[in-house]
Amino acid sequence: MDGLFLGIDIGSLSGKAVVIDAAGRILFREVILTGASSRRAAAKLKEMVFDGNGFGRRIRTCVATGYGREAVDFADEQVTEITCHARGMAHLVHSVGTIIDIGGQDTKAIAVDKEGAVQRFAMNDKCAAGTGRFLEMMAQALEIDIEDMGRRALQAKRSATISSLCMVFAESEVVSLIAEGRPVEEICRGICESIASRTVSMLGKVGRNGNIAMSGGVAKNVGVVRALERALGVRLDIPADPQVVGALGAALIARERRGSPVA
Repeated sequence: MDGLFLGIDIGSLSGKAVVIDAAGRILFREVILTGASSRRAAAKLKEMVFDGNGFGRRIRTCVATGYGREAVDFADEQVTEITCHARGMAHLVHSVGTIIDIGGQDTKAIAVDKEGAVQRFAMNDKCAAGTGRFLEMMAQALEIDIEDMGRRALQAKRSATISSLCMVFAESEVVSLIAEGRPVEEICRGICESIASRTVSMLGKVGRNGNIAMSGGVAKNVGVVRALERALGVRLDIPADPQVVGALGAALIARERRGSPVA
């Protein structure tokens, strides 16, 4: 039997696993909440891959990436999420030249060549404003489910202005807008446009090269996606499951290493 290859991406909010075969076909993918312990999340993903799906010793090599990659003690190698997102996206979107990745705690803009090699990148990891945690905090302030935020943003005819670049101050702005009686839909649209504005500014640091694709959990928020598309004047390429792009990239790198079976 041919060997299989495992990529593990432990982010601040979610842990992802992808298993591919020698041809690069995805055989398994899973997303779980990271919770309080990156190590426990990694162990849970390992159990799901090795025991729950019968892959066992067919896994030849494992590469870990993400915020908590050092917690994946069974990985053969650790690779930065910048490299893994670039490789994963180039595999899924062959014409991609620029990648926007918005995860739980940071935002990245990455310029890549046609092989998926990183040419330039910019990253905001100093402040959580404009990330998945930011959206969670804003949803809590609005007392709505985060899954509803994007849909409600699309229902707004106009946007409430969220001007603060700080997550704490932005929350105060949202509370004030609620007190003023602004519709929730307009506030949701303002939140999405605030994220888009910050992201476009970061994108200017790496330049726009070819098609623009988006990865990360925030790519599932249709309000943010549409706000970005309006700001950029283009349609974004978004894979069917944008959350697992980094784990897929890690699995593709694992395939290149082709080591002995993972214990």
